[in-house]
Amino acid sequence: MTLSKSVERKIYKKIKRCQLLIEKDASVLFSKESTEYIVVCNAGLSTGLQQEVLLKAALKHGPVQKVLFPLGKSYCFLQCLSKSAAEAIYTALNGTCALGQDGAVVLLAFCNEIPSCRYDLWSNELPNGLLVEREFVNGEMEKALLEAINSDQSEKSKEQLANTLKHRKVHHYGYEFIYGTNNVDKKKPLERKIPSICNELWERLRDLHPHLKGYLPDQLTVNQYEPGQGIPPHVDTHSAFADPILSLSLGSDVVMEFKHPSSGKQVCVDLPARSLLIMSGESRYDWMHGITPRKMDTIPAELQGGLTTRKREFRVSMTFRKINPDVRCSCVYPSLCDTALQSSEKSACLLETHAVQVEAENVHRVYNEIAKHFSDTRHSPWPRVESFVRSLPTGAVLLDVGCGNGKYLASNERALLLGCDRSAGLLQVCAERGFGVFQCDCLAIPFRNDSVDACISIAVIHHLATDKRREQAISEMVRVLRPGGRALIYVWAKNQEVNAKKSSYLRQNKHNNKLQNTENDSYQGENAIERMEKAVTGASDCTLPVHTNRTKFQHQDLLVPWKLRASSDSMNKSTFLRYYHVFEERELEQLCLSADAKGLVKLIESYYDQGNWCVMLEKAVDKTINSN
Repeated sequence: MTLSKSVERKIYKKIKRCQLLIEKDASVLFSKESTEYIVVCNAGLSTGLQQEVLLKAALKHGPVQKVLFPLGKSYCFLQCLSKSAAEAIYTALNGTCALGQDGAVVLLAFCNEIPSCRYDLWSNELPNGLLVEREFVNGEMEKALLEAINSDQSEKSKEQLANTLKHRKVHHYGYEFIYGTNNVDKKKPLERKIPSICNELWERLRDLHPHLKGYLPDQLTVNQYEPGQGIPPHVDTHSAFADPILSLSLGSDVVMEFKHPSSGKQVCVDLPARSLLIMSGESRYDWMHGITPRKMDTIPAELQGGLTTRKREFRVSMTFRKINPDVRCSCVYPSLCDTALQSSEKSACLLETHAVQVEAENVHRVYNEIAKHFSDTRHSPWPRVESFVRSLPTGAVLLDVGCGNGKYLASNERALLLGCDRSAGLLQVCAERGFGVFQCDCLAIPFRNDSVDACISIAVIHHLATDKRREQAISEMVRVLRPGGRALIYVWAKNQEVNAKKSSYLRQNKHNNKLQNTENDSYQGENAIERMEKAVTGASDCTLPVHTNRTKFQHQDLLVPWKLRASSDSMNKSTFLRYYHVFEERELEQLCLSADAKGLVKLIESYYDQGNWCVMLEKAVDKTINSN
């Protein structure tokens, strides 16, 4: 379709307006010359465009290597296999293809490269414990299984099948799978047992995986999917089912998405018809899986490379599970575990009651005992914290709340740097180094309102045992800051791996990259020791998990060991347990906003640094004072 000159000019102006916004938002450099990279300037996830629809339209004119749809944006990107392919797609779609919002034509432009994608959903490694056995059954067995399912449905079960779920038909054997809780009622087995023809599947499974020879499922859920139907991301309740869970695909291929909530990782898995999906270990317990409702899937093109689309057809899945006779789960993946979450809720309630005892025994007492050794391990300031302190002008007053051994109190000779800490042992170290320090609790700083120009709190608030106490510590810093003053806060992050890069804390464990699951999944992960719990001294009913040093965190509230080096007259090392609340992403930001009762806090910056979540705050003028 040839566009008139006036239409071309209008399109060009619209594209230029879009480019200014996208350049700023996505840091993309547009190109006047043709490249293999195309920006769809006015259509993306926020306008309702689906990548399968865009890809289908583009593939008519040239091969595509990658599609990138940034979350919540009204633009997206295509990476073509060649510049000539990009030119053909651009010429065919720009200003003519009605894939935009409400039927608007898409506006295209060339760019120098597309933004780096955090995770390539197809090239990313599969979760540990996930296997796909292609052609697990042949066509004859597939037909026999479908016939067995259809013939087993009485009129009553057919009525149940038609009305069970709004978006797909479902049928249960052994026990009814309860959607909403992803569980079963173990006290109410069904009369319908798994069809006997499935026994042949277990013989095949034992041949392929001898370690599963004892696996005999007693629950089966049959789902029937019409094209366009799917299932939301979920994890089958840990305490309800044993490991592994199996899913046999019949009738049609489909793409299943796996998501790892803790890290944000995602991966697409192609499930061909007659394939068996085996979810065990990490993939069963620590990843959510689901099928996006759509009529086409985007898949890698096997012959020419790049991507292509594939239509979905009628599909039947047979998901086999083995009921767990125990009422609790003993896995080492607590993030999605119902047993661990219930335990965490109980611990949180106990922490509310015993917060003072927890901090007294597992923070204050410990740091007094280990003060000298702790100071000897804390030499180098973190660069971004030191940069903040150095940025203060001449004569500015900074308060380091929880100053430890005072390693930031020598970072700016032009400013007045003061430190406070609860530990007398650490304050003694500071005094010996000539720093101006005093003893106080961070929940009650003995300073007047609006009296300091800046505050830092580095690795302190995560030692407080409840949200209320953590909010109080932030409120105190805001209170003593003058209007326009800034505070920098660091807390330990639960996630010690960001953008596939381990923190220095994890890298200190040379075994981290070598640990792998065994075939029979007897290996329980690098955090197995963290399952041990320890009663808090002085509060025996309050127990907390003990973390294994230099491994990933599996809980938010925990005890972290500190091994005090042996003295010259002793060969034994003493181990002390320090209480920590490690923070999820955005949790510190929300805590700062919750602590801001007067609306005085402005979030200047939020970032991840050295395995910590960090925020910089600025205090505004309290308008309520003037109004009174």
